[in-house]
Amino acid sequence: MERLVGQLVELASTGVDVSDLGNGPRPGGLRRMDAAGGWFYFLVAPRDPLIIIVRIVPPFDAL
Repeated sequence: MERLVGQLVELASTGVDVSDLGNGPRPGGLRRMDAAGGWFYFLVAPRDPLIIIVRIVPPFDAL
């Protein structure tokens, strides 16, 4: 999980708009991204170099 979030931060630092990545109702809102059998939800702050991880859901077999 930490590696995937680190890659999002690296993409954002190169100028890629990460607010369109993952699944969500519209760009810039709460996004969901699949990760290693689970998923995580994140928000992208449009004016700050900030990605906010809201929730991490592990794979169901790990619960």
